[in-house]
Amino acid sequence: MVHALVVAVALVALACLPCAIALFITNVDTWAESGYRAVRRVARRTRARLCRRRGLGWLVAPAPEVPLGPPIEQIAADLRRLGRQRLGIATRSTVWFTAVQRAYDDRLRLACRSLAIEEHLDKLRGVDLEIERLRVEGELVGAGLVLGPVDADRT
Repeated sequence: MVHALVVAVALVALACLPCAIALFITNVDTWAESGYRAVRRVARRTRARLCRRRGLGWLVAPAPEVPLGPPIEQIAADLRRLGRQRLGIATRSTVWFTAVQRAYDDRLRLACRSLAIEEHLDKLRGVDLEIERLRVEGELVGAGLVLGPVDADRT
């Protein structure tokens, strides 16, 4: 009985061996690349530590700045689209208007964060919120963001 079990396990292993080899061959490049990146990352950190210890911190390149949100161009396009919807389709229903208004305010917050403009949209309600929204729109336009319709023929 034991002999039959050993033979069965050997046959299964022999049948699975080509699959295991194929899996290894297809993933060896991915594994090598991830190992290479890890080695580079460790070398970069070690070099930075050594330079800082020896007072040569200026030799270390600063870490690249990672954007926190979508590009400002995308935010501006979303604000223009939502602004049109606020005046058009959103007036048909209170639910639509509220949803579009919230999305518009969220995009205003993103634009303010991207351009370092102070805003208080989440703290206000009613008429105060409307006034703050107008103030923020004015600040964004003053910073160069186009919120109205874009004229492609204008040069």
